[in-house]
Amino acid sequence: MKGPSVKNNGFTLIEVLVALVVLLVGMMGAAGLMVRTVQQEVEAYQRLQALNLLQDITDRINGNRNVVSCYSNGSTGMTLGYGVDSITACSSGTAEENSRTNADLADWNANLQGTAEQNSDTENVGAMIGARGCIVQMSAVDQIYRVTVAWQGLSETVAPTEDNTCGKDDYGSEKLRRTVSAVVRIGDLS
Repeated sequence: MKGPSVKNNGFTLIEVLVALVVLLVGMMGAAGLMVRTVQQEVEAYQRLQALNLLQDITDRINGNRNVVSCYSNGSTGMTLGYGVDSITACSSGTAEENSRTNADLADWNANLQGTAEQNSDTENVGAMIGARGCIVQMSAVDQIYRVTVAWQGLSETVAPTEDNTCGKDDYGSEKLRRTVSAVVRIGDLS
């Protein structure tokens, strides 16, 4: 004769704990993935802002090409954006060209500083983290200029090349510095 049969209905405590641990590990992985995804979205948004600012100033330079050296402050170079309070005024060309150059540089400086958008504490938040813009004269004879926008990324990647010094040593590790550049060559239309 057989003894009474015992049916296992339900889970034991150990089975429940193992299932919870497996679920917890999966959820932690998903949370880490979500954080990384948000970081990458912010990085992509900052790069898009930088490209828009880069295109803005290159269009302004091309529109006022007679005094292009004013945009780079001659061979000295011009750095604008985060931490910059004063801009070297243009003194070559006509009064209209000077005025236009000074307005262009002031607008670009304000855009780099994020004045287009402010938070509830009236802090500028409309630009990339620590945004800087640099305009460097590469060749006065050939009228070649390099325009660069630099900002701080959220996580370390590869450092920008050594020949591009815009924002160098401004963001702690060079692996946090992000840059986009364009070379502008002003053609002789005469």
